[in-house]
Amino acid sequence: MWEMAKQRDAYGETLVELGRKKDNIVVVGADLCGSCRVKKFGNEFPERMFNVGIAEQNMTGVSAGLALSGKTVFSSTFAVFATGRAYDQVRQSIAYPELDVKIVSTHAGITVGGDGASHQMLEDIALMRVLPNMRVVAPADYHESRKATFAIAEEKGPFYMRLGRSNVPIITEKDDPFDIGKAKLVREGEDVTLIGTGIMVSECLKAAKILDKQHDMDARVLNMSTIKPLDDKSIVRAAKDTGGIVTAEEHVVSQGMGSGISQVISESSYHVPMKRVGIPNVFGESGESDELMDKYGLTAEHIVESAHDVLERR
Repeated sequence: MWEMAKQRDAYGETLVELGRKKDNIVVVGADLCGSCRVKKFGNEFPERMFNVGIAEQNMTGVSAGLALSGKTVFSSTFAVFATGRAYDQVRQSIAYPELDVKIVSTHAGITVGGDGASHQMLEDIALMRVLPNMRVVAPADYHESRKATFAIAEEKGPFYMRLGRSNVPIITEKDDPFDIGKAKLVREGEDVTLIGTGIMVSECLKAAKILDKQHDMDARVLNMSTIKPLDDKSIVRAAKDTGGIVTAEEHVVSQGMGSGISQVISESSYHVPMKRVGIPNVFGESGESDELMDKYGLTAEHIVESAHDVLERR
């Protein structure tokens, strides 16, 4: 059994470490600093922490202004507010002028659980990946959240990083390399490729074990922690080597990671069968995280079913 930990804890701890190393890093929040774990940064560097209150559009504008003054800005609130409520400000004031603002959201996806549809942001990847100049990162676990925070701090320009609320399995090693724009091969396989992002990488690994033990199928697993830019080479190589792909994301299937991968496959020389595992084009509902993951088809068992569908069509 994997150890469990919260991605947002890793984010808050890493921000403090970055603040000690770099004087130009500042943080802007919108009255959810405790929940997003950026309060830790504010406790140590109160002069570099700006809580603008429940005003996410203003938070984004303030972040842009600080970036124009030469700061590297981490702007954090819940995903539904960071990308939905402030979309115009993100587009006009951050993406268009390519400012050095890192929009790091927490509480993304269906696993927000009991807060229900109003807070379960299921379309944030779609909104952010379509923006020119915006890069999109969804770490798989605690360790990757730390490494991704360090990585985006070093890269100039806008980023959107998506983190969840709940404890998630730690499936990567502390010293594993993390490169923006590169998929990570986490399991070798020849019969089908399972490509996960965020918390769904662990479900892909569970599915691969089920396929191996119960169905005599050898599944490759890729961790696609960078959704934009996608690692086209790894995707095409997987299509060529295994002849079929299943994608898995805690996001609506329309215009998420799976859609991006299907575009890569359609324009390559390897038009292999593919299945996208994700949430249908619906709003969520209130419930326990595990129950919602099962209801909306985001479990290892659903990935196994999709792998069989792909193999039948190969």
